[in-house]
Amino acid sequence: MQVIELGGRVPSSWALNPDTQFGAASDYKLVALMAEAKGVAAGQIDPNGAVCYQDADYEDGWFSDYGPGACFTRTELARRAGLYSDNTAGHMLVRDLGGSDALNAFAHRYGATGSDLFENNNTTTAHDLAVLWAAEVAGQLGGVPAQTWLYPDLTNSQYEAGIPAGLPRGLRAFHKTGELDLEVNDAALVMGGPGGAYILVILTDRAGDSAGWTLIAQISAAVAGFEAAR
Repeated sequence: MQVIELGGRVPSSWALNPDTQFGAASDYKLVALMAEAKGVAAGQIDPNGAVCYQDADYEDGWFSDYGPGACFTRTELARRAGLYSDNTAGHMLVRDLGGSDALNAFAHRYGATGSDLFENNNTTTAHDLAVLWAAEVAGQLGGVPAQTWLYPDLTNSQYEAGIPAGLPRGLRAFHKTGELDLEVNDAALVMGGPGGAYILVILTDRAGDSAGWTLIAQISAAVAGFEAAR
């Protein structure tokens, strides 16, 4: 777990086993979305440009309209990968970026050096996801134009049982979950609290399914209470 407090003049952090590697599950999609958003903000990626489906992209997921000749805008694929965690959309975005090597090069460039994402081991750490969120907030990944494109796909998703479920009224989480077998993860930017914004990343590998989401929500509530009382 890692927390980065953004409310002061200088960000401060505290953590529990932040460098322990966990399965990333669908949290690789957060990194892909950040990379796409940076390209959109820089004018290097056309958000309305089409990415066409290939058979190798397929993995069972939320949508079933993939097939020969099917093409989708990057904005639509980002919506599917962010709000619905659709696996095929995630695969298409990674391919669009240049594959696993390009995704990992992007992550490593901004401090996530302990991660091996997507087609390789698909592992990450709380520290790595937290520093990527910190880079996003600091404007290093495209600033406001990137955030304007990215953030709507990271809130009010189909998977709000983790960090958002533990937040009191008035706080809002922009986040991406990951779930695979007993791995249950959530990586969030939390905004609206009296102490200012903070980043919270919680990775688990033994909780599983509903128990995992309950645990993450409980930790989220405890962190929110601590931040409010600072």
